[in-house]
Amino acid sequence: MTIKVVRGNPTPEELAAALAVVRARAAAAAAAPDGARGPKDAWSDPARIAAARLPQAGAAAWTRTYWPS
Repeated sequence: MTIKVVRGNPTPEELAAALAVVRARAAAAAAAPDGARGPKDAWSDPARIAAARLPQAGAAAWTRTYWPS
């Protein structure tokens, strides 16, 4: 495996930290059973968006009932 720095000029400490993360993730992926998937990220859950955008009562409430794209 070859890793190449495309932008910037990282210090040896920054490069070592980035490589440690890459190696840790590779080791975790190798140790996981085949076909195993990790937990789903909460940020991609549509219920999170819907819960935060409840319409407020008022004269123009109908304008706030659309589903944003």
